[in-house]
Amino acid sequence: MKLLQLFNDKKFFKAAFGLAIPIIIQNFILSSLNLVDNIIIGGLGETAIAGVGLANQYFFLLDLALFGTASGASIFTAQYWGKRDTKNIKRVLGICLITTIILSGIFTIGALAFPNIIIGFFSQDKNVISLGANYLRIICFSYIVTGISFAYSIILRTVGQVKIPMIVSGTALAINTFLNFSLVYGIGSFHGIGVYGSAIATLIARFIEFFLMLLAIYKLKLPIAAKLHELLDLSTTFVKRFFKVAVPVMLNESMWGLGVTAYAAVYAHMGTAVIAATNITSTIDRLSMVVFFGFGNAAAIMIGNRIGQKDEKTAFLYAKRFIILSPFIGIFMGIILYTSSPAILYAYNINSQVHMYSKEILHIIGMFLWIKIFNYTNVVGILRSGGDTKFCLMLDMGGMWLVGVPFVALTGIYFKLPIGIVYYFVFMEEFVKLLVGLPRLLSKKWINNLVSKPSEVSI
Repeated sequence: MKLLQLFNDKKFFKAAFGLAIPIIIQNFILSSLNLVDNIIIGGLGETAIAGVGLANQYFFLLDLALFGTASGASIFTAQYWGKRDTKNIKRVLGICLITTIILSGIFTIGALAFPNIIIGFFSQDKNVISLGANYLRIICFSYIVTGISFAYSIILRTVGQVKIPMIVSGTALAINTFLNFSLVYGIGSFHGIGVYGSAIATLIARFIEFFLMLLAIYKLKLPIAAKLHELLDLSTTFVKRFFKVAVPVMLNESMWGLGVTAYAAVYAHMGTAVIAATNITSTIDRLSMVVFFGFGNAAAIMIGNRIGQKDEKTAFLYAKRFIILSPFIGIFMGIILYTSSPAILYAYNINSQVHMYSKEILHIIGMFLWIKIFNYTNVVGILRSGGDTKFCLMLDMGGMWLVGVPFVALTGIYFKLPIGIVYYFVFMEEFVKLLVGLPRLLSKKWINNLVSKPSEVSI
């Protein structure tokens, strides 16, 4: 009876689904963009899949750093929006954009200066290195605009504007798909240019996405449509307070990204077929997670808004609702992924070995998806929304670097076990995070109001 009463709130579900569904659609679109790229590139063979996949692995590190920056900013903006403080939301956005441009610029320079070294870190195959480096030299010019678009998208969500990012991303996907196919394989009298075409198509789509995002924000005069002086209206105190909360999130995502990269390095030492299989399945894995990205972000927004309003009781109630819902939906989604894996892989032009590896990995992901969803909801959706970023950093890093990475490296490189066994050890970290993270949620120690003090807004 108590469980039924916990969910007897129509307003909660209306708000949760109202936020989650557009975010789910946007994340589905973004994941589909990578999936479409993979399928199109897949027609060029496993070497092309591996080369482009490893180039995207480099961007993945930047993507996580950007996500950490924007996530840190969103903790503040969600709480500020709870008290409708747009002045400080624009200040937080300013810090986020400056940090984003600096990070993206560093990664762009790195890709231009050391493309062969970057791809060579993951693979010893000369053909893979050549294709990946050529792709990287072109696509890196999209990093800065992609980062800016992403920052605006995340901050828009926290002020309740979830449809604009969805529409902009949908338009970018349509453009990217058309251009990718046209430039990779050719259309009419135009001859395709393979991997180069994919890089150019994605570059063009990212710039269009950037211009559409800015046009929508300023044309519609949305709450974050800030003038330059509003973005730069910052004090040392304000900046320090921001980074005190945001830096652990940035470190968390960056170190997690390095961990995923360490996994990729292990897979690379297991052969090109394993690289291709893990690149294919990682895209499908992200696609299967989009529902929970939506609900996780909805949780962060709704809980953050309540904390900003000083309504801690409702914030904790929302946290309990989200954390109970997530694993049940995860089990359902896992069953779908497990049973549909043969149909999913049918779309790829891959040899029997890559197909077998991919199927084994998808089965493992399907079995353990529920626990991955639980941890995402707890860490990203709940604990971080209350500013408990240092604990989240220790939780994620402890699980990955003390458990996951060592066991995967040991089984994959030292014992040379097959990928169908090695991949089980990836999920060992998730069990550790569940056992440590759940008591933290129940303790309520994660609930911190970051925007209640007048001194925070002084210049």
